[in-house]
Amino acid sequence: MVVSTSPPRVSLSTSSVYPGSTASGFELAARLGYDGVEVMVGIDDVSSDVTAIKALSAFHEIPVVSVHAPCLLVTQRVWGSDPWGKLHRSAEMALEVGARVIVVHPPFRWQRDYARTFVEGIADLERQYDLVYAVENMYPWRTGRRDFQAYAPGWNPAEQDYAHVTVDLSHSSTAHQDPLQLARDLGPRLAHVHIADGSGSAKDEHLVPGRGDQPCAEFLQQVTAAGFDGEIVVEINTRKSGDAETKEAALLEALAFSRLHSS
Repeated sequence: MVVSTSPPRVSLSTSSVYPGSTASGFELAARLGYDGVEVMVGIDDVSSDVTAIKALSAFHEIPVVSVHAPCLLVTQRVWGSDPWGKLHRSAEMALEVGARVIVVHPPFRWQRDYARTFVEGIADLERQYDLVYAVENMYPWRTGRRDFQAYAPGWNPAEQDYAHVTVDLSHSSTAHQDPLQLARDLGPRLAHVHIADGSGSAKDEHLVPGRGDQPCAEFLQQVTAAGFDGEIVVEINTRKSGDAETKEAALLEALAFSRLHSS
């Protein structure tokens, strides 16, 4: 990690406003005082439209700091069905909008050909585009007392030779993994943060930081003290907020928490 003399930026993932639109994510990020936006490329057509994303960024005068590639089950057909094609398209968007980071999940186990060369392929993409492909920590899928290993080569990126990693604290909660130790294990490979919280449930909860069991404050303090110079992105679930005022309050709370503990 490159030592920084100023606090990291705190940006908003457009997934944090779902089922609101990508456009509403930009509007809320700008109006509430976030430093930037992470575009979650998903089923909202605007999210995968480079021209529309550039227009939203310019209109709201807020930068796109990162692009989240369409890796979810519900986005398997976004930008085609070829997983490598999705990562090339993500790079094209990032270069067009001025982002430096692409967030990507490890392959699902049933994507055998993709998984077989994933670690080497990510390194090749970084060399080709001179961008950061930050592979995200995931978790075992749990049903009752059974764990299902859904990701290959594995859900824990610290065990692979990725140059850059995203740490998501909702995912570490679901995995029952200590994010403080994970950050220490990664060292300079920690390139990107998704700040959220969880209660240890098998569900990936993405709570407002400070409302769950994760050491969110300690994590932000630890990585910024170590000189973290990447992006901190709020990625919370506001689907059950009930109304616009409650949703905005949650987004403001997450922003204030992140700024307080990373400054």
